[in-house]
Amino acid sequence: MMNLLNKKIELYLGRKPDFVDEVQVLDDGQGNLSIDVWNATDKEKPTEEQLNAFTDEATKLQNNEKADANRKAEYLSWEEQLDYIYHNGITK
Repeated sequence: MMNLLNKKIELYLGRKPDFVDEVQVLDDGQGNLSIDVWNATDKEKPTEEQLNAFTDEATKLQNNEKADANRKAEYLSWEEQLDYIYHNGITK
């Protein structure tokens, strides 16, 4: 969930902020997340409605990152794959 809010913030800003000094997200312990600190100077702190406008795109980015991580865990690195192909052929 926090990653989804972070993705919305990144999409709103058009860049990845420093999530230590520039933007801090607060979890109330019940799973409710909110922006606690907003020190980004290039845009004003977004409203909940502004962030919610990015929900679909943020979800897509989050799902793509999960798929990429799963793929990296399942397959060898590209260097190892090329070495395998070199030694065993492309059809193996």
